[in-house]
Amino acid sequence: MGSLGPCRPVRIMNISGSPCDKRDAMAKAAAMEEHVDVLVGDWMSELNMPTLAYNAARGVGVGYETTFLEALEPALDNIAKKGLKVATNAGAVATKDLFDATVKMVEQKGLTLTVAWVEGDVVWNGVRDDLRQNAAKYFHISTGQCLKDWNHEPLFAQCYLGGMGIAQAFASGADIVVCGRVADASPIVGAAAWWHGWSRTDYDELAHSLIAGHLIECSVYVCGGNFTAWKRLDWAGINNFGYPIAEIAADGGVIITKPEGTGGQVAVETCKEQLLYEIQGKYYLNCDVTAVIDQAVLTEEATNRVRLSGISGRPPPATTKMGVTAFGGYQAEIHWAMVGLDIDERVKLLETQVRHSFGEERLSKLSNWHITAYGTAPENPRSQNAATVDVRLFAQARNEEDLSEWNFARPALDVNMHTYPAATFHTDLRTAAPKPFTEYFPTLIPQPTLTVHFSREELKPITVSPPSETIPHPAAQPSWETSDPVDLTSFGPTTRVPLGRVVFARAGDKGSNCNVGFFSREASEWPWLRSLLSTEKFKELMGPEFHGQKIDRMEFPNLWAVHFLIHDHLDRGVTANATYDVLGKFIAEYIRAKHVDMPAMFLAKGTL
Repeated sequence: MGSLGPCRPVRIMNISGSPCDKRDAMAKAAAMEEHVDVLVGDWMSELNMPTLAYNAARGVGVGYETTFLEALEPALDNIAKKGLKVATNAGAVATKDLFDATVKMVEQKGLTLTVAWVEGDVVWNGVRDDLRQNAAKYFHISTGQCLKDWNHEPLFAQCYLGGMGIAQAFASGADIVVCGRVADASPIVGAAAWWHGWSRTDYDELAHSLIAGHLIECSVYVCGGNFTAWKRLDWAGINNFGYPIAEIAADGGVIITKPEGTGGQVAVETCKEQLLYEIQGKYYLNCDVTAVIDQAVLTEEATNRVRLSGISGRPPPATTKMGVTAFGGYQAEIHWAMVGLDIDERVKLLETQVRHSFGEERLSKLSNWHITAYGTAPENPRSQNAATVDVRLFAQARNEEDLSEWNFARPALDVNMHTYPAATFHTDLRTAAPKPFTEYFPTLIPQPTLTVHFSREELKPITVSPPSETIPHPAAQPSWETSDPVDLTSFGPTTRVPLGRVVFARAGDKGSNCNVGFFSREASEWPWLRSLLSTEKFKELMGPEFHGQKIDRMEFPNLWAVHFLIHDHLDRGVTANATYDVLGKFIAEYIRAKHVDMPAMFLAKGTL
């Protein structure tokens, strides 16, 4: 794969961070005067993957993300006019179908763009029998559970791919490359490898492009979306956040920026938050490279221009993650409002009465059942709304009949006249109807061989083999406490205030794991933060959210950051999770709200 010659950095812009993003971003990017070379988009997550897989197994609905076509159609003319390249993972579980739809759209517009698709992620036909006959050799990568003990019947399997199929497609003349479950950052790796002609053993360069991809894969997160210091953003631009651009040089040098004249902000802090988002520790694994990220450095080069450095690369693992989807059963929920005093006691009263109303026979048929209060009523509330708390009854069952109106809604609501003062349930009872949910089992398989197909007949399919140089998948991420903690009293007088008054944080999910990273505002506050946030202190701050889970701790000294990985914190992952925090984001803001002894000299410099 030769390079394009002595060339400038490639400018790669991400125009989608999830299935829920603004769909006019691609058209705006293709039309803007500022030049970019490649448009990439991430449409996949562990939420829509199992859902689309479940639908595909039943032969229901469309197996790809249709909003990709919605985004592509108004952008196509400018993509063709400017010679832009496009890569996406919106193919989901039906990439060939998305390829066909894209080719048809291109032809209807009379354009001569070449479309390609990457095959190899849907491995169900190849592993179906082995999953059933040799389940004992497959283990859950988050919990260690053996597949033979899972108690669910697999119905689909799909693995994660790297970016080399995309690189080969571009090198062969493709303009638009549609993929299924390539990893979120892989389109950026593939685009950079194609542009610069990197070999598969240019590990440092590939590693920098991988983390550049990680920084921009969630679209506007790195430009101010979900930002801890959101109050400091210029609100004149909050409805026009710029989408991120990664400028990647031949030596792997990376600048993160955004288009001129757009809202939001690309700052060291926004980049730190995104770098810490959804990682698992020191090693960032991908099918193309293992990036070592604990010495990462982020430096402001100019306004809205941040340089990434300090990443090193190693060979990738020989294996890749495979997600196995199964039908989990049905779930339903009912909500009540409670207002005013003694909320905990009211919840206990309601739960006692509803349990009695259900009876042991009904309850025995449920795999999950709980009543939870979300929020608290403050002392001397300023308004009725402030005094109101949401109370949620949530249940799951294997059989739909066990959550029928007779078995769920009726026994729950029958107590309403008999329970706490002002008892009121939410009158939209559509949530009480049973809905199917899926279970997701992430495990490992050897990296597969890929095939790239093209819309032009003269371009024959290309085979892309797995990497020949690999390392074993790490059994665990390194974990350590700070090596030289500082006496916290040395920082002078303290005040009891929320941690988040001076500390940034970002949290996210990977399967049932949850990660959270905290970082200080400046170097002088870093010794305090790393000394404060030991694993034991973190458990203390978690309070009742800590259930004995394994917790890994590590530090990013150049980011002034402490990172925790909470194993199996999210129940069974996003599709089966019974809480509101299905994406693992809440833990960061919860811990930031917890009170600690804060040095007064930090507070004197202002708060976030």
